[in-house]
Amino acid sequence: MKNSNTRLVYSDEIGRTCPKCGQLLKKCRCGEERKPAVPKDGVVRLQRETKGRKGKGVTLITGVPLSGADLKAFAKALKQKCGTGGTVKDGVIEIQGDHRDLLLPLLQEQGWTVKKAGG
Repeated sequence: MKNSNTRLVYSDEIGRTCPKCGQLLKKCRCGEERKPAVPKDGVVRLQRETKGRKGKGVTLITGVPLSGADLKAFAKALKQKCGTGGTVKDGVIEIQGDHRDLLLPLLQEQGWTVKKAGG
C-alpha cells in the first residue's frame, strides 16, 4: 500500500511532476480544468501595468469571453496587429507596450463592451 503523505517532487530521470495528478508538468492537464479568476460581467477591460516589470509597461486585457485555444488564437491576432510580443496568463492577455488606443476599436469590433481601466 502506498503512503498518501509521500509524493515524488523531482527526479533526474523524469523531471518535475504535478502534485495533483503525478504526471510530468509538460503532460499535466490539471491546469486546463481550472477556470480563470477573471470576473465575467460582460465587460472587457484594458489597462496598462508596470508593476514587477522594471518600469516596462504592458497592456492587460481582462474579461474576454473566450477560453483555451480560442483565447490564445485571439491573443496572437492582437499581438500581430500591435507588432509586439505578449502572452496569455490565467485568462488575461498581456501585450508588451502601451497599445490601449489601438486595441480599443479592435475589441469593440468583436461586439464586446470595452472599458479603459486604471488611469
